[in-house]
Amino acid sequence: MTTAVIETTATPAAENGTEIFIPLNKLKKSDRNARKTPHSEASIEAKAASIHAKGILQNLVVEPELDAEGAATGFYFVTIGEGRRLAQLLRVKRKQIKKTEPIRCVIDTQNDPAEISLDENVTREDLHPADQFERFRELAENRGWGAEEIAARFGVTAHVVRQRLRLGAVSPVLMQVYRDGGLTLDQLMAFAIVEDHARQEQVYENLSYNRDPSVIRRDLTRSHIAATDRRAVFVGAEAYTEAGGVILRDLFTEDLGGFYENVALLDRLVSEKLEGVAAEVQAEGWKWGSAHIDYPHAHGLRRNYPQPVELSAEDEAAREAAQAEYDALTEQYDSAEELPDDVDQRFGELEAEIERIDALRHAYDPDDIARGGVFVVLNHDGTARIERGFIRAEDEKPEPKAETEADADGEGYTVTEDGEIVEDTDEDGGSALETEEDADDGKPLSDLLIRDLTAHRTLGLRLALAEQPDMALIAVTHALAAQTFYRAQEAHCLDIRPTSAHLGGHADGIEDTAAAKLLADRHEGWAMDMPRDVADLWGFIASLDHASVMALFAHCASLTVNAVKQPWERKPRAHETADKLATAVVLDMTAHWKPTVRTYLGRVTKAHILAAVREAVSDEAAERPSGMKKQAMAEAAEQLLAGTGWLPVLMRTPEPAGLAAEQSGARETVEAEDAPKAEDGNSYSIAAE
Repeated sequence: MTTAVIETTATPAAENGTEIFIPLNKLKKSDRNARKTPHSEASIEAKAASIHAKGILQNLVVEPELDAEGAATGFYFVTIGEGRRLAQLLRVKRKQIKKTEPIRCVIDTQNDPAEISLDENVTREDLHPADQFERFRELAENRGWGAEEIAARFGVTAHVVRQRLRLGAVSPVLMQVYRDGGLTLDQLMAFAIVEDHARQEQVYENLSYNRDPSVIRRDLTRSHIAATDRRAVFVGAEAYTEAGGVILRDLFTEDLGGFYENVALLDRLVSEKLEGVAAEVQAEGWKWGSAHIDYPHAHGLRRNYPQPVELSAEDEAAREAAQAEYDALTEQYDSAEELPDDVDQRFGELEAEIERIDALRHAYDPDDIARGGVFVVLNHDGTARIERGFIRAEDEKPEPKAETEADADGEGYTVTEDGEIVEDTDEDGGSALETEEDADDGKPLSDLLIRDLTAHRTLGLRLALAEQPDMALIAVTHALAAQTFYRAQEAHCLDIRPTSAHLGGHADGIEDTAAAKLLADRHEGWAMDMPRDVADLWGFIASLDHASVMALFAHCASLTVNAVKQPWERKPRAHETADKLATAVVLDMTAHWKPTVRTYLGRVTKAHILAAVREAVSDEAAERPSGMKKQAMAEAAEQLLAGTGWLPVLMRTPEPAGLAAEQSGARETVEAEDAPKAEDGNSYSIAAE
């Protein structure tokens, strides 16, 4: 092969196979190039960096441009190497070379340009990623190049180089598994989170059928602490590293700060910092202070809380002055899009002053402080949680004996000193709650029917609550809070033990309803997904995404709903809570229950039947069956009530208080607007004659 150098003004050689240097500005893109999809910017950038560091390592293949008469124009079409031509043009733009830079090319006038262009891209085989990772690592180790220098030579970012160097450092055993197709790139990246080859291989050997990268990362970092952990947040990365701690970083995912390797060191730093906070709080005058990473739930100590106190005249005046200034500034800058710096700062000062004075409205009794102590624990968000007012047994004051209560939430019951509820009886031994049966028209619903209806409503609540995970969380939180803070065992309608009342014993046939089928299908679906061994249940739940966890939580919570009314129960607050829950989940029992002869109409008095028709349809409709016998009346009422959406009071969902007030106000407004106007524009009413 001959080599020639072509000057800018010279007539170019066109002999096939000649290797020549052609000025860059004499090279053109060939329309016969097989690649029609443009090169990416990243690809051109990488080629430009490589050429800048090492020169063009592979000749361009070109063909002469000919005019209409077949004469050479002095320009050349690039058949192979268009990416390198574009990379050189990028270097011209960056003023690294001139536009007349000679480019080494090979003349090809025999082969079909489209075919050889296709051939170059089809017959080649890319370097295996594993080879690439290892070669990058060798460059760093053998040449001593850092990530920035390697990045500059290959036209990639330093972060990409660090990723490849980390992958190149994975255990050779796992790298070979990756070459053989036993691991995906995502899985290999997961193993690269730690540099310990033995640990990587151990985790690989213990992998089950679930080889998701998240599982691999979790197993590799099982003995580490995520930077998002409350302990890491509390101590901080700077303090931890200054104490000699090491933080592992995952270069392939958003690790939110990495993983703290030395757990014992981190726990020691947490304890020391908490003890420092406890000492500061104890200086307020408390008898003792105790620091804990986790709250000591089994402390068994009684707790006193701060009591309301009157502000001093000085504090009250200061509070009013701060509030007045705050309100004035708010009014002055209400329409401003952005506050001046000094005004914004003043707002912050006023808010802090108001909060400081408001905090003085509650204070611990000095005697409680002298006898009590403080727990300082690590909060869930990585802050110090300070719990004051705990009294140890040896510091307790003798308390007077509690008096016996007269009754328990209703007439006819007495609470003994032992807390036992005893039903009152009359002289003949009969129950004081027993009353004479009312007449037919005034007879209330039977206890059996009340149980039946509220059982159906409970089923509806369960189904509705299962479909609203966020509200289920609120309901459970309420039930727990009621027992934790107020010891109010009856102030919630979720039986959090957890137990699930069997509704079939309260309402015959309830298990065959559509609502029960929906709930059973949902339960069966979860049951099929559960692992066979209960020991695997924790791992199963932990691997679920947030939405699935919340759905499972809502389903389990829904099974504990119990709004059934039993004749011997005295739980008015629990049923009030059931009403609030029904309102919150927008329970619509018309979707799950309909008044029929079997479910309601055949089990109530004729007066109740007619009242239902009158309320749901009209007075005229209620008159038609009024002379019928009970069975016929119930059957006629079932037809009249069909499609009306009527429900017994026990099954209705109360309107939200705010909505009821809003609707009432709207009605009053409409009535006022519709009222006739006097000449002075004021409304007046017309008395009925």
